[in-house]
Amino acid sequence: MTTPTLFSPLTIRSVTFRNRAWVPPMCQYSCVAGDGVATAWHHVHLGSMAAGGAGLIIAEATAVTPEGRISAHDCGLWNDAQRDAWKPIVAFIRGQGAVAGIQLAHAGRKASIWADWGTDGKTGSQPQSEGGWQTIAPSAIEFPGYLPPREMTDNDIIEVTNAFVSASRRAVDAGFQVLEIHAAHGYLLHEFLSPLSNLRDDQFGGALENRARLLVDIVEKMRAEVGEETLIFVRFSATDWSPEGWNEEECAVVADWCLKAGADLFDVSSGGNITGVSIPVGQGYQVPLANFLKQHAHGPTAAVGMITEAAFANSVIESGQADAVLIGRESLRDPHWTLRAAVELGVDVDYWPAQYRRAKPKIR
Repeated sequence: MTTPTLFSPLTIRSVTFRNRAWVPPMCQYSCVAGDGVATAWHHVHLGSMAAGGAGLIIAEATAVTPEGRISAHDCGLWNDAQRDAWKPIVAFIRGQGAVAGIQLAHAGRKASIWADWGTDGKTGSQPQSEGGWQTIAPSAIEFPGYLPPREMTDNDIIEVTNAFVSASRRAVDAGFQVLEIHAAHGYLLHEFLSPLSNLRDDQFGGALENRARLLVDIVEKMRAEVGEETLIFVRFSATDWSPEGWNEEECAVVADWCLKAGADLFDVSSGGNITGVSIPVGQGYQVPLANFLKQHAHGPTAAVGMITEAAFANSVIESGQADAVLIGRESLRDPHWTLRAAVELGVDVDYWPAQYRRAKPKIR
């Protein structure tokens, strides 16, 4: 029997993934001390999915500056204490045979909001008077329902670029093999890419080349910092789902520029930058976007979004629409999704944890 492609290895540069079933970054809002330091929760949360057979585990959106956090309970990587907290977590992930990745992020105008839990039901922006902070963005346009951001100066842009580079060094020193740049879901780099949130008239606004300048520069500088062995992914929202907004055609062009600057793969999502749009949510609804970038940017992609069933996940890979699939909420429901998928697809994988092998079903 031919092994389903979902369970075939994938090698990029010097990193080999044992399969194409990966775990995307999912915010946990669990740094409740407000210091950005990963906790025992992160160890168990991410470690369980590594033990569950996933090929790649990407740690949640991790802010490159304090002001880049979505909420005060987010992880950070702007200091060495944060780096050191990740080391045992990364060691466990890799010890289970999975590749360890982390998403580096800046939330831009969507920063300084109340966390999803533990805040007595408060929602929207966390004001400075209650522990929040002034947000920044390419233009002083607020996200609906949030407090207005301050338009970034040239110096702000330089500082953010340097922060991504410094965080990338700390991530590599912590043992991460994959660094994902968050340019999706309406956060800072997506805000620069979209003409709906970027109204600048300088070298960072207007033409597509200008709107993409910050992202491409970050990719190039991160590659110079971390060398040739570490993988750099970019997570895109490939479309704003608005005729006037950022779209997959522009995204493919920018992805090609990112490849030339040193990126290796594109994790393709959508939306998040504006409200009031209609998104055709359904099984694999973003797979065509991953396929579009794969075909037009000529680089590998990973698909994400309501991929829950093993057979469907395998079909995405076997049809060539993407090179990997990211299993998000289904991995929260079942951290051992990949081991279960192997059984369902008749694959006898050899990476069941020794402690669990007594429960391993027989492959028919």
